[in-house]
Amino acid sequence: MRNLFLVLMLVCVVSCNTKPSEENQLLVEGISSELATYRKKQVSDIVYNLTFNIPLERENAIASNLNLSVQVNDLEHPLYLDFNEDKSHLKSVAVNGENIKINHQREHLIIPQDYLKKGHNEVSVVFDAGEVSLNRNDDYLYTLLVPDRASTLFPCFDQPDLKANYKLEITAPSTWKVLCGGALESEETVNNYTKHVYGLTDKMSTYLFSFVAGVFNETSQKPADMEMTLLYRENDSAKIAASVDAIFEHHQKAVDFLEEYTQYPFPFQKMDYATIPGFQYGGMEHVGAIQYKESSLFLDGTTTQERLLNRARLIAHETAHMWFGDLVTMKWFDDVWLKEVFANFMADKTVNGSFPNINHDLKFLTSHYPRAYSEDRTQGATPIRQNLGNLKNAGTLYGNIIYHKAPIMMRQLEVIMGEEPFRKGMRNYIKTYANGNATWNDLVELLDNETPIDLKQWSEVWVNKSGRPVISDSIVYDTNGKIERFEVMQHAEDGTENIWTQAFNIGLVYKDSVHLEPVNLDAKQISLTTLAGMPKPEAVVYNYNGLGYGVFPTDFSNHHIYNIKDDVARGFAYINLYENMLSVNVTAMLAFKEMLDGLKVEKEDLIINLISGEIKSIFWKYFTADERDLMLEPLESFLQERLKENLDPSIKKTIFNLYKSVAYSETGKDFLYQVWNKTMTLDNVYLNENDYTSIASALAIFKHEQADDILKTAHEQITNSDRKKNFEFILPALSNDENVRDAFMKSLAKPENREKESWVLDALDCIHHPLRQQSGQKHLKLCLDLLEEIQLTGDIFFPKAWLSATIGAYTSPEAHKVLQEFLAENPNYSPVLKNKLLQATDPLYRVQNLWKTKEV
Repeated sequence: MRNLFLVLMLVCVVSCNTKPSEENQLLVEGISSELATYRKKQVSDIVYNLTFNIPLERENAIASNLNLSVQVNDLEHPLYLDFNEDKSHLKSVAVNGENIKINHQREHLIIPQDYLKKGHNEVSVVFDAGEVSLNRNDDYLYTLLVPDRASTLFPCFDQPDLKANYKLEITAPSTWKVLCGGALESEETVNNYTKHVYGLTDKMSTYLFSFVAGVFNETSQKPADMEMTLLYRENDSAKIAASVDAIFEHHQKAVDFLEEYTQYPFPFQKMDYATIPGFQYGGMEHVGAIQYKESSLFLDGTTTQERLLNRARLIAHETAHMWFGDLVTMKWFDDVWLKEVFANFMADKTVNGSFPNINHDLKFLTSHYPRAYSEDRTQGATPIRQNLGNLKNAGTLYGNIIYHKAPIMMRQLEVIMGEEPFRKGMRNYIKTYANGNATWNDLVELLDNETPIDLKQWSEVWVNKSGRPVISDSIVYDTNGKIERFEVMQHAEDGTENIWTQAFNIGLVYKDSVHLEPVNLDAKQISLTTLAGMPKPEAVVYNYNGLGYGVFPTDFSNHHIYNIKDDVARGFAYINLYENMLSVNVTAMLAFKEMLDGLKVEKEDLIINLISGEIKSIFWKYFTADERDLMLEPLESFLQERLKENLDPSIKKTIFNLYKSVAYSETGKDFLYQVWNKTMTLDNVYLNENDYTSIASALAIFKHEQADDILKTAHEQITNSDRKKNFEFILPALSNDENVRDAFMKSLAKPENREKESWVLDALDCIHHPLRQQSGQKHLKLCLDLLEEIQLTGDIFFPKAWLSATIGAYTSPEAHKVLQEFLAENPNYSPVLKNKLLQATDPLYRVQNLWKTKEV
């Protein structure tokens, strides 16, 4: 009997544990792919009725209500609502009119099957809104919920393929404006608070839901058939006058272009937008309530042509998302790159007509290639498409690969398919998956119908593999000096067997002409037989049309880069020179001098901006201290001379910004000080309030003898309250007192001191500037130790930006040692965060190799 009893007990234990074990596969922190897959079949017809009561006092909670209307199709498991907040935020839960016990586990509010029924269900939750993504300030707030932050604000199904409608009611101080994705139905003011009631929104994923509330200026225009409203806090009259009309105009032009390109009308009931001081990104494509970084949209007459173009591209990017991302959304965030590649790709197409004097092929090159290479060359390089097991890690997928390599890949795809077949495939994509979700493979199937090319095979390397090719050649000349054999080879930089099929041109440069040879590189080695018999050129310029991707041969011994006539070819040659320097094929000094020679004669604004960035990078990161001291005086002198020339104001502004970033000599500081206190005026260099604040900051870092007085005056001269608060936050990081800077760094260990991420990054740049790294490197261990917490508390770009502004700014052996010790102490470190770390510290690795080469 005793044995029988034990057997029965064992059977009971096994059978009783079977279901909890299955439940545990779904009930994990975050949103697992298993939970998302199950819920997709479990629920449908979702409507969130939300009420938020926003008090004037920032420290008080936001009392909220959710009435969830949902169709339940499956009762195998409970209903899991995602709510990544403390259980104490939940006040009561009712299901179909019956109050139930609050069951909150592992970031989920659990609704048992016993209270549910197949068909229509109502779930009511009284709660205090989560604070993580509310971005509360004294007199305004905004929600930013990408990729999985909606569940930190209210209970929801926080996955992109469960689209829903929203009905929102917000009560806020009566002096505040409110903006969201629904149309305003009514307003009622009682006791200095106004209740704003909005109609049902269009269907959208949770990460696209948002609202803005606070003290804002408001203006509306109707540039075409649809009225648009803009909220903003900028108070600079010059910026407002120069920007508001342009903001509306750029939005309307983007809508017009995309409606024509997609053959699908604007897909939503409204298109309003708000500009946010210190916003974490350039913009975010919320349905009906786009958010932008205010400084990116409000520009004045001192602005360079490139910044004006960048504003138009940013607006076009967010507008493109209305179709690519909002209307057609990825099923899961492993395809997040898909919405971003189309937004960038379409933005580049959209702005062409508005800036006819810009070389847009060159702009594409300078916008995407350096940024794509900055991650793809590193030990932490990732594919464009990455696997994602849990949505809590989705933020780590964002970066330069999806924003900049993906558009390069997409342009290659358009080239090999042809523009019209590609456009037809895109139109079918929008039409087929409108108001739904799609994957990369869904798109490939549609594009495959328009081309004989095997796109699945083509994309296997471009989309699913990381890294880039290194191109080399073998040229044999006969006794008459003519080409006998011209072979082009490729190998993967990371040592794999990957082959990138791509098309580009090679330019054979002769005294009076350039022969362009098209190359279809579809194997490890190809022979360009059509070049046989051609005379030996003065130079061979690779990727002449800027379509190719990778590291190409470079040789400017007989033909300097500045002598290349074509802007795109010349621009890529400078990019390629920089990459060859990092690959130790060219010394830093030789590359620097070639770039400086180019800067002396260059007339193209985009290339001047490119070269300036590369010169600054080499000067501060890849020169030894002795080389920097050697080149400082000639660099300062040259830049001062260029500032005296009769140049376009946009070019002069770029030259001045380069000077400001490097002029730490006594002569340089004196020059900057005279500009700052306005005893010296530079012809055609137009400086605004931000510029003078920036000069003051540089003088403090360069240890000007009057730095304290300069900073005090700079603070007093700031007229915008938001910018003044920003500067006040940064002041301790600008201090020449090392103890003050150390205290500030230690304060960043507390998450509440990192809430204003753009402010934090500005401050970190000051503390870890190359001239201050002797004192700053003591904090590197702390910066690395905080990374995992920063991923949890910060927004999607912050972990990488944090690393780039701290240990990524260093090139010293001491910093390299700190990094190596950290990796050795953490052998099982999160792979996605380790990739970010390796991406950010790529210069730290490379400079060790460069300096070793110099020693040899």
